[in-house]
Amino acid sequence: MGTRLRTPEDRTCERCGREETWDEDDGVWRIVREDGERRVGDPYCIHEWDITGEFSPIEEY
Repeated sequence: MGTRLRTPEDRTCERCGREETWDEDDGVWRIVREDGERRVGDPYCIHEWDITGEFSPIEEY
């Protein structure tokens, strides 16, 4: 049995609805496309991501 550090794979702003997903290849967050439209939200929003204390970065396997 071991442990590893895991990171979020997607996130949504609770204020404006912007959606992003983690691009493992480039190591950056990318805006999600839905039906060809980018889910950008409000460009002036100070984003409040939906990652809370319920997310545990430590995973046992």
